[in-house]
Amino acid sequence: MENFKTKLNNVKTFIFDVDGVLTDGSITLTADGEQVRVMNIKDGYALQLAVKKGYKIAIISGGKSEMVRKRLNGLGITDIYLGSHTKIDTYNEFIATYDLDPNEILYMGDDIPDYEVMQRIGVPTCPNDSAQEIKDISIYVSNKKGGKGAVRDVIEQVMRVHGNWFDRDGFVW
Repeated sequence: MENFKTKLNNVKTFIFDVDGVLTDGSITLTADGEQVRVMNIKDGYALQLAVKKGYKIAIISGGKSEMVRKRLNGLGITDIYLGSHTKIDTYNEFIATYDLDPNEILYMGDDIPDYEVMQRIGVPTCPNDSAQEIKDISIYVSNKKGGKGAVRDVIEQVMRVHGNWFDRDGFVW
C-alpha cells in the first residue's frame, strides 16, 4: 500500500465536512435561533490559496447555515452542498458532475456521516478529535483538532508535495 505522502502526489480535489472539521463542532445559539459557528483563519487562508492554485474544493455538510455558505463563497469555493442528509449521494453527484477520479480526492471528515464517502476516496483523512470509526479508516490523522488548523494541515501538505505552497501567489490574499 502506498504511504500517505506518496498518495498526496495524486490529489487534485479536496472535500471537507464543516462541523468538526472546519469548525470545532460547537455552536452558539443567538436569541433568534441562528446557529453561529467559528472557523479558523489559517484554514481559510489555505482554502483560498488552494482555489487560486486550481484545486477543486467541495464542502459537504448536513448543516444548513447560510453564514457558512457566505464565508466559504468569500474564499472562492463554489461547490458547497449544505443540508446533505446522505453524504454519499451528494458525493456521487459531485464526482459525476466533474467526472472526477476518486483516487485523486482527499476527504476530511470527523464522524459517522462521513464514513461511506471516506471508504470510496483515495486519501481519507480526519482531525485529531474525530470519532474512532473515522480514525480507523483514515490513512492520515492530523495532529490538529477540527476547527483548529486540520484543514490547513492537509492542504499545506498536498501543496508542498506539489511544490506550490510557498510561492508568489501565497503573498496575496
